[in-house]
Amino acid sequence: MITDDELHRLAVFLGSCAMMMIVLYHFLEVNAKDDGAELDAPADKKLPGISPESAAASVAVGSSS
Repeated sequence: MITDDELHRLAVFLGSCAMMMIVLYHFLEVNAKDDGAELDAPADKKLPGISPESAAASVAVGSSS
């Protein structure tokens, strides 16, 4: 059977591993490169403050009327 000391060491070890995984995930997320279409578009085609999804939605709505 597991003793209280073994359970404590296991809990500390697993908690430490979880925290390291969280820090690693955030490090990788912050340093990831975006693969979005926005990077491929020329600078004159980009509209500041308007996402491509909302621009496409407004065009689709405007063409139906």
